[in-house]
Amino acid sequence: MDAPTVQTYPQTRQGLRLRRPRRPEVPPLNPGDRLSRPEFERRYEAHPEITKAELIEGVVYMPTPIRHQEHGQPHSWIIGWLVAYVAAIPAVDVGDNTTVRLDLENEVQPDALLRLDPAFGGQSRITEDDYLEGPPELIVEIAASSASYDVHVKRRVYARSGVQEYLVVQMYEQRIDWFVLREGVYETLTPGEEGVLRSEVFPGLWLNSDAFWAGDLAAMLDTLRQGLESPACAEFSARLKAAQE
Repeated sequence: MDAPTVQTYPQTRQGLRLRRPRRPEVPPLNPGDRLSRPEFERRYEAHPEITKAELIEGVVYMPTPIRHQEHGQPHSWIIGWLVAYVAAIPAVDVGDNTTVRLDLENEVQPDALLRLDPAFGGQSRITEDDYLEGPPELIVEIAASSASYDVHVKRRVYARSGVQEYLVVQMYEQRIDWFVLREGVYETLTPGEEGVLRSEVFPGLWLNSDAFWAGDLAAMLDTLRQGLESPACAEFSARLKAAQE
């Protein structure tokens, strides 16, 4: 009778060799990773399960799951406000969570943005692979609080990159800061009558912050309508139309 077959396993000095899980061909993205922009893009594109990641000063940032009242809802209000502006002035372009390449260490995905085409004096362009390269004229971020990296490291990057206006909504404090780039430094835009914030780059883009915090979208859009009917906005729109011809 033949001897029974004995199953053998590869041995190491420590005993049995453990089977390691197969590694993905491209490493995943992890918060805090320090990467170049090309390597960041390679990993991001190879892992479609990652819905949002940003490279800020060479460091990977990945937001937590999105809450409705703290982010999703106010984000929608801001997008609606910007879309209404673009509907009136179609030469202006709007973006929602668009990837923006600023430099070799910074690739961001802001909550919202407005931009001008280079034909109208804009600073950003659409690349062949359908991203934006260069600073948009206006960026909007919805931040959990004033402690968020949106208010600090991102603000410095946006200023250095030449983003002309930066609007950051801070949900915990119920505060909106609208920064305007002047001589390379952000200064806080001073509200006008009735606390209305008025863009200097996009005439007619008026924001009623009290209505925003009250959740009164009708009042928000009514303030925008007044801005769109202002002489400054009419002049801006005419200038863009002339550039198109």
